[in-house]
Amino acid sequence: MKLKVLLVLLALYVAPDMSAQSLTTEALRNKHSDALNLFFYNNTLRMLNQTEDKEFDELIEDIEKMRFLMINKKESNFRDTDYRKLVSDYRAEAFQEIMTSRHEGKKFDIFLKEKAGKTKGMLVLINDSTNLFVLDILGGIALDKVTKLYSTLDESTDVGNRIKIFMGGDDEKAEKESQE
Repeated sequence: MKLKVLLVLLALYVAPDMSAQSLTTEALRNKHSDALNLFFYNNTLRMLNQTEDKEFDELIEDIEKMRFLMINKKESNFRDTDYRKLVSDYRAEAFQEIMTSRHEGKKFDIFLKEKAGKTKGMLVLINDSTNLFVLDILGGIALDKVTKLYSTLDESTDVGNRIKIFMGGDDEKAEKESQE
């Protein structure tokens, strides 16, 4: 009996760390069920590296799992107040804002969750006038490489086509290519 209680307590203690990705991201996905929602594991990310770029392999080596969420702000009525609430919710989950930057008209906000000095989780919020992208990462990447990761995802044939289709582009060719 004591062993069962001990195992249950241990499971409850370890479970939050094992759940990995943010509850806030999950709630955001549930609220915006029409959002593009993709999961990547380390081996899936390696498959995106079509050119066998050693630098990209090094970039993703500490990513165990990543969730890519894209919300079309116009279709979902996502407002600036929603963004501020989202950031507040991430902070409540012990994510700390580390860096803000801009790249190609997009604002990048980067948050880290650390335990015992080791990065356990990373959030990259990419915000522009029409879309909100969330990269919820179990593990981490070098801060100066965040835009490279985003660019690689965007340029990947399959992922890029899915993004273009989701964004409602006039790209019937992209849809056809993604179905092949």
